[in-house]
Amino acid sequence: MIKGFVFDLDGVLTDTAEYHYLAWQELGEKIGISIDRVFNEQLKGISRMDSLDRILAYGNKSMIYSKEEKIRLADEKNEEYKKLITKISSRDLLPGIKEFMADLKQADMKIALASASKNGPDILNQLGIAGLFDTIVDPAALTHGKPDPEIFIKGAKQLGLSPKECIGVEDAEAGIQSINAAGMFSVGVGTQESMKLADVFVSNTTQLDFVAILNKAQKK
Repeated sequence: MIKGFVFDLDGVLTDTAEYHYLAWQELGEKIGISIDRVFNEQLKGISRMDSLDRILAYGNKSMIYSKEEKIRLADEKNEEYKKLITKISSRDLLPGIKEFMADLKQADMKIALASASKNGPDILNQLGIAGLFDTIVDPAALTHGKPDPEIFIKGAKQLGLSPKECIGVEDAEAGIQSINAAGMFSVGVGTQESMKLADVFVSNTTQLDFVAILNKAQKK
């Protein structure tokens, strides 16, 4: 029986992907690596350090920086990102999300956030929906990033539920792989090609239908 939902943040609740891209692009320019929007698709849904490692590999600079220097670079990117997202407000909730969350609360579903973003709590506050969440997974406390299932397993555990009792919602292929590996029913938001591994996919958040998703999950 489904009792909870575990959400990703970027691309599901709000769209901060553009801010991540701009912050990574600026850092890349400082270290002599030019990244474009096509390459940026590889960074969606994965952790800050994994993103940095991919950028350094892309620029053939993987061996140049020490672990301490990489942490400094990742922190520098995050400071720029935090400056960019200061203007986020409830107006930046993706279409249909407010109504979808209201349906979940009315059905007494427990709700968790499972985002690789360490800024998740602040963004939820700015969006005005922090009070709807029962728990937030701290990505700093995790050993593995997506597509490893750890973050979604942790989300279910923090809700006091098993993964089988939860539905995970993601917009990144790595995130869908993470949900599936955790043993959850997966809902993907995006293109049919990128969400081909999801149990249910919708092209945008306005198509998220609680009753339809719940019915499909309970039949699986």
